[in-house]
Amino acid sequence: MQQMMAMWPRDRESLQGAKIEKEAAARVWRFAAPYRGMVVGFLVAVVGQAALGLVPPILFGRILDRAIPESNKGLLGIYAAFIVGASILQSGMALFERWWSAQIGEGVIFDLRSALFDHVQRLPIAFFTRTQTGTLTNRLNGDVIGAQRALTSTLGTVVASTITLLTTLAAMLILEWRLTILAVVLTPFFVMPYRKVGAVQQKITRDGMDHNAVMNSMMTERFNVSGALLVKLFGRQDDEAAEFTHSAAAVRDIGIRSAMFTRGFMVILGLLGTIGTAMVYGLGGWFAIDGSIAPGELATMGLLVGRIYQPLTGLTNARIDVLTALVSFDRVFEVLDSPSPLQDQPGAHVLSSPRGQLEFDQVSFRYPLSTETIIPSLETPSSTISDEDLAPTMQNLSFTIEPGQMFALVGPSGAGKTTITNLVPRLYDVTEGAVKVDGFDVRSLTQESLRKSIGVVVQDPHLFHVSIAENLRYAKPDATDGELIAACKAAQIHDAISRLPGAYDTVVGERGYRFSGGEKQRLSIARMLLKDPAIVILDEATSHLDSENEALVQDALAQALSGRSALVIAHRLSTIADADQILVLDEGQLVERGKHTELLANEGLYADLYHRLVRADEEIEEVEEVEIT
Repeated sequence: MQQMMAMWPRDRESLQGAKIEKEAAARVWRFAAPYRGMVVGFLVAVVGQAALGLVPPILFGRILDRAIPESNKGLLGIYAAFIVGASILQSGMALFERWWSAQIGEGVIFDLRSALFDHVQRLPIAFFTRTQTGTLTNRLNGDVIGAQRALTSTLGTVVASTITLLTTLAAMLILEWRLTILAVVLTPFFVMPYRKVGAVQQKITRDGMDHNAVMNSMMTERFNVSGALLVKLFGRQDDEAAEFTHSAAAVRDIGIRSAMFTRGFMVILGLLGTIGTAMVYGLGGWFAIDGSIAPGELATMGLLVGRIYQPLTGLTNARIDVLTALVSFDRVFEVLDSPSPLQDQPGAHVLSSPRGQLEFDQVSFRYPLSTETIIPSLETPSSTISDEDLAPTMQNLSFTIEPGQMFALVGPSGAGKTTITNLVPRLYDVTEGAVKVDGFDVRSLTQESLRKSIGVVVQDPHLFHVSIAENLRYAKPDATDGELIAACKAAQIHDAISRLPGAYDTVVGERGYRFSGGEKQRLSIARMLLKDPAIVILDEATSHLDSENEALVQDALAQALSGRSALVIAHRLSTIADADQILVLDEGQLVERGKHTELLANEGLYADLYHRLVRADEEIEEVEEVEIT
């Protein structure tokens, strides 16, 4: 939480002093390009409403000055009919205006969310390791809605208020110029406060977004299965509730502040409008007593003067809304503008028929620094960079795996084994050297074709909260039921699935928590087999299996890996002993390589690690024997 709070001052500074600029407005307008036809219809409806709104007060004055004094019931009926007709047309225009507004607003929400989701999921994995999910989802929800509101309701308010103000002033000047000037006297008092009020409201809005993001991040982390399990196992429910209450209280307080500040400002504007109306009625009444204006004209002016102050209030408030909405636009565009370091090169080659040859050619690699951020306001860079941060994680690594060969990666924790498996599907780009597949530098291949040729099974596989069949078809959407069953049989999981009430239609639960670790791994292996890749990466893929199931899965993998390259991280002896080559890593460097028997004979690091594994496996076997007896 402290880390989360630390990022917000940077975010506020990056958005401080937002103002209405031509460049920003032009960009928003360009983004709304697909809806410009709808915007025109929307504006026509708004203008029509404003013009029709003048009809009732003008005709009401005519009724007082002509129809009633002349006792002309026919003329009274005509005026009344016109008033009703204008009101009906105005109501129809209001419906059209709302329809266009909804079309534009919901369309913009759809486009923004789709663009944000597509862009974010294409960002490199390093971005997700430093970004909290709740903060990110807040951009796709709250900020998008704020931007949409500015584009629709605020735009409508500005146009309607402007048209209403201009048409009303023109009508009032024609009727009685002296009262019009009097009504305009208070206009500066409506306009002057907007700068101060806009800045304060903008800060309140920004603070509200910050507090909401913190609260949403906390809920996202605590409400997934892993987070909820951690809280319960450590008995921290009361502490979590207190921390959430603190965040929720901040959201509550900022909401009250915003509501009272806005209402106070609107009350002042309303009071100014009432004073102006009273002045017009007072002076107009004086003129009416003197006979310089007719009573009907005074009534019309009294009705019209409200149509001056109301749009002035709307325009003042609209500017505040635009200033605060710019915060949302800035945050949305900040994400959309963020470049992805991992891009397909122009003319990138499609790996259409991969053979599975994998080569590391003098590869050196350093993980991106925390200061090398993609979206500054979403990430928390370190204040200092140490020499250790600049040191490469891997240095001058070279080896070649031919199709059909299996290489095992062995080494102590932090030696660089997982880093190697991340470089193959180009989750990161190498710092020096090249990773090659079938002789092509992976940077010269399209990412889609490269990753289609690679199947990965990790130690803690992820399953979506959908059915087993849908999780399996994530690897091959058009897979038949027969193909699903064949893959699951090969992974030794079909029988377990068949015993479930829903069989392959069973929903796995969030992250697959309805299944044991071994079952999840076998499902992940089945998904990999269904993909039918040319290169297979196994990262502790059999670590959660007992000896009996491990033997079955190893047999299935041995058949499935035939003719494919395999890069395996494993601590189980069966995997290591069967490898064509074993690469022994230590601190990012290749210190030993060779077959199992050769490395044992060297009595180096591999021999030490192997003897530790022998002892660990013996202990596991003893435990299993005790459980059986």
